[in-house]
Amino acid sequence: MHELGLALEVCRLAADAVYPADPAQVVAVAVVLGDQAGVEPSNFEFCLEALLGQPPFGRATASIMRVPGDEFRLDYVEVEDAGSPD
Repeated sequence: MHELGLALEVCRLAADAVYPADPAQVVAVAVVLGDQAGVEPSNFEFCLEALLGQPPFGRATASIMRVPGDEFRLDYVEVEDAGSPD
């Protein structure tokens, strides 16, 4: 099941994208997934959501944007806004 490997890599990229911030601050991860990318969308989404619900993330959600073609890429990582200090 290569969807799990892909989901693990997306999580690694998301953690790297927010470094040095804590990955627990990630609230959403979006992936662009082409219809011909060779990835089973429901399996990939299941794996990604399961991983994002565990440490070091804990509460991040996955957004899968389906597009034509064979594209597969991390689109964005949304991080919780800590707000301005008072």
